[in-house]
Amino acid sequence: MVFGGAPCQGFSLIGQRALEDPRNLLVREFVRVVTELRPRYFVFENVKGLTLGRHRAFLEEIIQAVFEVGYKVQLPWKVLNASSFGVPQNRERLILLGARRGSPLPRYPQEVTRAAGLDKLTLPSGPSCEDALSDIPNAEDFDALIEADDVIIPRWPRVRSSYARELRGVANDSWHYGHPREWEPTRLTSSLRTHHTEISRRRFGRTAEGDVEPISRYLKLPKFGVSNTLRAGTDSARGAFTSPRPIHYEYLRCITVREMARLHGFPDWFRFHVTKWHGARQIGNSVPPPLARSVAESVFDALGVHASRPKKAIKLGDARLLSMDGGEAARYWGVDSPIGKRNKKSGARKRRQADIEAQLLLLGS
Repeated sequence: MVFGGAPCQGFSLIGQRALEDPRNLLVREFVRVVTELRPRYFVFENVKGLTLGRHRAFLEEIIQAVFEVGYKVQLPWKVLNASSFGVPQNRERLILLGARRGSPLPRYPQEVTRAAGLDKLTLPSGPSCEDALSDIPNAEDFDALIEADDVIIPRWPRVRSSYARELRGVANDSWHYGHPREWEPTRLTSSLRTHHTEISRRRFGRTAEGDVEPISRYLKLPKFGVSNTLRAGTDSARGAFTSPRPIHYEYLRCITVREMARLHGFPDWFRFHVTKWHGARQIGNSVPPPLARSVAESVFDALGVHASRPKKAIKLGDARLLSMDGGEAARYWGVDSPIGKRNKKSGARKRRQADIEAQLLLLGS
């Protein structure tokens, strides 16, 4: 199986073969990998925008390309919303399910929840923002989080929701098909504080839950509803705008990276880059784990296999990687950093950006 989500940025070339756009190199590489490895199955994930307007020609070209090398695709393709799969976030993503000819096509997973706060009684209500965040201690209560992104909290608030219990690692199904991790449950991670002026706090306080604060354009989370789509922000070519983190429904601040992770479905043992911008970007670029798991289980069913749950606990990776720049990470792994080499003559700012990009690639691998 090949499971991937390549960036698609060359949608403006209407009337031309979109796969020839150099900005879509990784989409072409996805098709190449499927062609060369010839897996029984593939899953291609991308933004909903690929299905709309002139961008749809790009999607049709991808389907035609895999058809020509011996694959069929489950049609009609579907856009799945993470809120329908137990995630407290409104996040729509295109999922293409493909199979090599001669293999049965996977079926799209069935929705299991409705978004909290919606009057759709055919499905049970999914977790709300309160379910996801209410047991996480307020980062602003800890001075250590001014300079660091983690702190030991001996006594955590009571975990009330089943959703939070799973992500805390205290529910029976917390580990699913992954190895249990050796971690410190009393350590609050990915929670570096953000400084807000009193003016900003007053604006946050005047904003109603579910509304957008007019100056910052940040949404204030609805306590009993779901989050808006958590975004990654923009890259350096577009000004490197930071990831827009929503306003907490209770505290007069933006949510932390850990709170973003809870709204996305990441377990608490999972670590992100210590810099808020990079950690938020990692989350905003990712598929919510519960949605990804539901899609993967559909492929399990098509394969006719039953996955076993490993019992051996394993240690987390080296935490030093979470604060390394690209050059440091390259030296850690004993590899060259070609991105950094290309930018030696580009000035300090461009060198720093190249290091960041290389670092994210290394962390992702």
